[in-house]
Amino acid sequence: MRVLVVSAPLAGHLIPMLPLAEALWKAGHDVLVATGGDALSVDTGELPVIDVAREVSFRRIAARTMLTHPLDARAELAGRAGTRMVARMFGALNEELADGMVTVVEQWRPDAVIHEPLAVAAAVAAARHDVPAVLLENSLFDGASLLRATTDAPLLQRALRRHGLDEGLPEPRFVLTIAPPSVVGPRDGLPMRMIPRSGGAGAGIVPAWLRSPSDRPRILVSRSTVPGPGGDPMPAALAAADRVDAEIVLVRPEARLERKADGRVRTVGWVPLDEVLPVCAAVVHHGGAGTALGALAAGIPQLALPGPGDRRFNAELIARRGAGLTGKVTVQALTTLARDGELAAVAREVRSEMAAMPHPEERVADVAALD
Repeated sequence: MRVLVVSAPLAGHLIPMLPLAEALWKAGHDVLVATGGDALSVDTGELPVIDVAREVSFRRIAARTMLTHPLDARAELAGRAGTRMVARMFGALNEELADGMVTVVEQWRPDAVIHEPLAVAAAVAAARHDVPAVLLENSLFDGASLLRATTDAPLLQRALRRHGLDEGLPEPRFVLTIAPPSVVGPRDGLPMRMIPRSGGAGAGIVPAWLRSPSDRPRILVSRSTVPGPGGDPMPAALAAADRVDAEIVLVRPEARLERKADGRVRTVGWVPLDEVLPVCAAVVHHGGAGTALGALAAGIPQLALPGPGDRRFNAELIARRGAGLTGKVTVQALTTLARDGELAAVAREVRSEMAAMPHPEERVADVAALD
């Protein structure tokens, strides 16, 4: 069976899709990954990759969209725009990707297309050539809702008309959902376990001291890999460090912060979080879905900043479940994070819930049945 796996040209969108792609590959199926942009830096192992976004700049599209819709842009930066801005941005992105995706499907002739919610161009190409499509969620957000919102974007509608799909896209054959139901609520679709991984080519070796538990609770502090506002909790964590009884570790701090650390905290370069989180008591991060899901899978409390895009949504879901906190990085928040037994217990509950979800290998048969 030939399976095309498609993500938007962003590393964080591709990484959660790789466990299923690798499971299909190991089961003997032909797999091709289609993406672009900084997702090309992700380590895909033996999986072949095709760049479908050579002439496309997501940063340019996002900036143009934000300038065109300033009120919604302001709401997006506050994390309160819902799907309005993301649908416009990714609708425009996928309109530019659609023709190339149609050509890839025409030439490679897959038996199934697996795509994430913001890779709608893949669904367009699959529908254009009557190939079954599977929607694979890659965040805490409801994938089907995100797919519908992006499909309804005016620019994406132009791509649909161009490819003879005036009646819209057919529903995916099925949806694979990776979010724990106790955090996001019940979802339609087939549950699949999220397998934490760090796919960046820049991830280094974890030093020996960071592989072992520390004498005091260890709080890892991580920032976003995507440039933009609201992505770095490190200055506040550094300012509070002297008044918190914990070992605070900054991951990839900016040079100016590393110089200011001056022995008060420990610092480390780009390390794979999936290897580090299990030996930490807690994590403070920018609110991104990848780190949020990684902390839930590791069973440790987290402090997620309520930032732009889906970051506020993620942070509020985690706090509502009781598996972490949201808000500012303060002495009190860090102390609670490191010492609150109830937060830790709920985080472990979610870890057990996620571990009980079917492994990606168990979903290979569902994909193969589409052939």
